[in-house]
Amino acid sequence: MKNSYNVKAAAFLLLSALLASGCSTTTLAGSTNDANESSIDVNSTTTGTGNTANVQLASLKLDDLVKYDENDTNADWSADKATSINMNGSSATVSGSGAKAQGGTVTISAAGTYVLSGKLDEGSVVVDAGDDDVVHLVLNGAQVHNSASSAIVVKSADKTILTLAEGTNNEVSDGKTYAASEEELTAAIYSKDDLTINGTGKLSVQGNYKDGVASKDDLKIVSGTLEVTAADDGLLGRDVAAVKEGDITIQAGGDGIKTTNDSEDGKGNLVIEGGTFHIESGNDGLQSAASMLIEGGTFSLVTGGGSAKAAPHQEERMQRPGFGAQDQAQAGSSKPEAATTDTAQTETDAASTTEESESTSAKGIKAATAIVINNGTIKVDSADDAVHSNGSLCIAGGELSLATGDDALHAETSIAISGGTVDITKSYEGIESAEIAISGGEVHVVASDDGVNTTEGSDATTTTEAGGRGPGAAGNAKLAISGGYLTVNAAGDGLDSNGSITMSGGTAIVNGPTNGGNGSLDYDGTFEQTGGLLVAAGSSGMAQAPSESSSQRSLLMTFPGTLEAGTLVTLADSKGTPVLSFTPEKSIQSIVISAPELKSGETYTIYTGGTSTGQVKNGLVQGGKLEGGTKIVSFTLGDAVTYVNESGVTTGGGGFGGGGGGRGQGGGGPRGGQGMKAPSGTETTDQSQS
Repeated sequence: MKNSYNVKAAAFLLLSALLASGCSTTTLAGSTNDANESSIDVNSTTTGTGNTANVQLASLKLDDLVKYDENDTNADWSADKATSINMNGSSATVSGSGAKAQGGTVTISAAGTYVLSGKLDEGSVVVDAGDDDVVHLVLNGAQVHNSASSAIVVKSADKTILTLAEGTNNEVSDGKTYAASEEELTAAIYSKDDLTINGTGKLSVQGNYKDGVASKDDLKIVSGTLEVTAADDGLLGRDVAAVKEGDITIQAGGDGIKTTNDSEDGKGNLVIEGGTFHIESGNDGLQSAASMLIEGGTFSLVTGGGSAKAAPHQEERMQRPGFGAQDQAQAGSSKPEAATTDTAQTETDAASTTEESESTSAKGIKAATAIVINNGTIKVDSADDAVHSNGSLCIAGGELSLATGDDALHAETSIAISGGTVDITKSYEGIESAEIAISGGEVHVVASDDGVNTTEGSDATTTTEAGGRGPGAAGNAKLAISGGYLTVNAAGDGLDSNGSITMSGGTAIVNGPTNGGNGSLDYDGTFEQTGGLLVAAGSSGMAQAPSESSSQRSLLMTFPGTLEAGTLVTLADSKGTPVLSFTPEKSIQSIVISAPELKSGETYTIYTGGTSTGQVKNGLVQGGKLEGGTKIVSFTLGDAVTYVNESGVTTGGGGFGGGGGGRGQGGGGPRGGQGMKAPSGTETTDQSQS
């Protein structure tokens, strides 16, 4: 667990509403058949002094984030109603009104439609019109290069629309250095006012100096094929960057697509409704200075060279009672020190990003306030966090495939997953926030440290004269599972909360750690289980079960020795019918099972080995019959949590943790005995009770 950031008390007012309703239309995010009816509630953060921040709710609709006027989407043009600009090497010829050419400089001074064709080897196209003028610039097989400044510059206009004529290839490029007089300009295509790109043609932009395409106001991509190579950022909009459709390929030394306005309410948003994106960036793939809304699209994002290029994490040794030197040496996936230089925790640039102060992170998707993903196919391979919000993150739909050198999903205040599919194939910590709510969707996590981790960011071992928390004391962090389907394969803790865990529905399958310094379940407060199906298998040294106050029954079985990966574990009822079977992906010595059908006072039997005829998904087998197998123990299930070893029911709940759950050691019964062999091919009803 990383504990290097602070969660403000005001943020929890937002989190409680968020966690209560997931991604509904009345809180953080929603989606209806009409995208324009989608709405989000985001926590608008304004930076104060020091580490303070004022967090407030702001209710927004999609149309409040970005509006497409008729002229944004209109790519039609007529040659006989337009001014023609024909470029030829070092000069250009203008036919019509509103523009003039002098040497290699073409200046457009009035509203209207201008058709640009030919090649300008050294020069620029400058829009210097009235503040209320809309300039429609059609690129009709145009090539513009300027070695000392921006190739296309909008100095003044209400809006400039670049239309990519059907069937044409257009190229715009600048040089690696700009003249001193052009210090303000930063991009091959640079606009001080609103800039829109539409049409069905192709535009290739080479930003050799800094950025590819930059707008000091709004940047909108309505359609077209864009290929952008940039020394720094690919596409940049100050007040908004929005993509409606298009085929966009970006290779950027800095960020792929970004916004920069972090000082005005309602500005700095990044909104994507559709399109295809192939982005390779040295820094962030998608970065918003405020909120980010993804309604659709297909994304392939590689940042910082990908997860294989991630810097190694610092690791601290576990210092817990009973955790010996040998266990410490084996705890290769333990948590990083608080002083780690992990960029996901140390940087504050997302809330203060400007064109003058660039991000140094290499995250796939990043926003300062909120990220809402309602749809889309998103693949991220990032050196830093795959998806990172300095505020909240909501996933209501879509398909996400994430590989990262750090956290896959990270938000400093809250994460809510209510739909979609999230497949985390590689991560340090899979999902991390102060509060996490999973109410729907399908989530798969592979992590070299903790799988799902809720943490306030405060140091749990710190005490103060006023009465701070001591080791193992519970904080306010919350993990709530009310629906959905979750699998975790973690080398550290599987489900980890510095506060409490609740589970009222859904399915959670945990393949936890093999070393004794972590547990498949790890919580400091309570784990209230009122519903859902939980199977959590791993080492036994720090194993925990749900709290005694849970209304749904559970059991924690500690085996007499280590079970090899792939060994079937079966829980059968008094008639020998399997309640469920589980095949762990790693070696285990303990397993927690909680299911609605478990009944107190009933007799159950645990078997290992054999085969099952039931349906298998992610190692979980339900239904069918057990064939073969070795009987380990039969026992009577208690009212809440039953701790079992090979000798029967034991005393559990000792060790670390709170809330009546605690860490069970299996009761310390005798370790001998190999169990009784079930006759091969017989049903479990033939098994006798010990």
